Amino acid sequence: MATGHVGDGWEDGRMDPVNGAIPALDDTAALWSAEPAERRGRPLLVLLHGYGADERDLFGLAPYLPPEFAVAAVRAPLTPPFPAPGYSWYPIEGLSGRDPQHVTDAASRLLEWLDAVGPTGPVGLLGFSQGAAVALQAMRLAPARFAFAVNLSGYATPGTMDGDAALAERRPPVFWGRGTRDDVIPAFLVEHTVAWLPEHADLSGRVYAGLTHSVSEQELADVRVFLEKQLAEPATEQLAEPPAERSDDD
Repeated sequence: MATGHVGDGWEDGRMDPVNGAIPALDDTAALWSAEPAERRGRPLLVLLHGYGADERDLFGLAPYLPPEFAVAAVRAPLTPPFPAPGYSWYPIEGLSGRDPQHVTDAASRLLEWLDAVGPTGPVGLLGFSQGAAVALQAMRLAPARFAFAVNLSGYATPGTMDGDAALAERRPPVFWGRGTRDDVIPAFLVEHTVAWLPEHADLSGRVYAGLTHSVSEQELADVRVFLEKQLAEPATEQLAEPPAERSDDD
C-alpha cells in the first residue's frame, strides 16, 4: 500500500468552497469494477488513493469488498514534484501546502466528477491518507450527498465549513482505522480528528497495534464488515442528494 504524506501545519481561518488551481479529475483514468450497464441502481463505492500512488493502488482491494458495490477508483489530479512517484490530491510542499483550502478544492473536483458520472444509487467514499482527508472534506461540502465514508490512515481537515452543522445533524456512518505506529500523520491532526469526527459522524473504527501508515488484513476485514452493515441499512436512508440540488454554499 502506498503511503500518504501531509504538511506539518495549517493556516487558521474559515474555509469556503471555491474553484482553485487544482485541475479536474481525468475520467479516462478511473478504474471500474463493472461496465456502465451493470452499475445502474447499484451502490457506488469511490476509492481515493494516497499521496504518491494512483488509481491502481486501492483498486486492488476491490475483490475483497462486498460485490454488491460498483467500485470506482479515481486518479488524483496533481503530479508531485520529482522524484516522488504517482499523483496527489493537493500540494504539501512549501508554505502553501499548509493551506486547508487545497483539500477543499480537491474535494470540489471530486464532486464535479461525481456530477459527470451521475450515479443512480447511494454513494460511499473510501480513502487512504490524503484520499481519506478529501473524502471527509467532500462530505462537509455536500452533507446529504454521501451515504458513508471509510477513513484509512487519514484525518479531518482543521477549520470550519458551512456544511458542518448539517453534517453533524445527519451524522453519516464513518469508519476510521489507523495504526499505533503511523508516523506520517502529525499528532495534532490525529488529535483534531479524534475530537471532530464523533461530533459530526456516527463513528466506528479501530486503532491497530503495531500498524504503520498502511492497511492490514485485519483492518480490511473490519472495513468489509462496516460496508456490509451499510448495505443492510434501508436504501431510502442512504439515497444521495440529486446533483442539481448541491450548491457551493453547502
